Amino acid sequence: FDPRHYLGTHCFGFPRTGPHRLRFLLESVKDLRETLKRKGSTLVVRKGKPEDVVCDLIIQLGSVSTVAFHEEVREILRW
Repeated sequence: FDPRHYLGTHCFGFPRTGPHRLRFLLESVKDLRETLKRKGSTLVVRKGKPEDVVCDLIIQLGSVSTVAFHEEVREILRW
């Protein structure tokens, strides 16, 4: 969970993730973790800036050969 997603936006100060979306995300992550656990796997959940958390996780695991990610698309509103 990236703390920056819970701050206000640069345009209007509205939160990027409001309480209803946060509840949905938490319930979804919990459900995914439980599903993976039933299948003999697990889900690693961390809080922090992804660029820091992923680096720390790679160091912790030690045997990572590939990391895949996507960049968030940011829509620019022009009036």
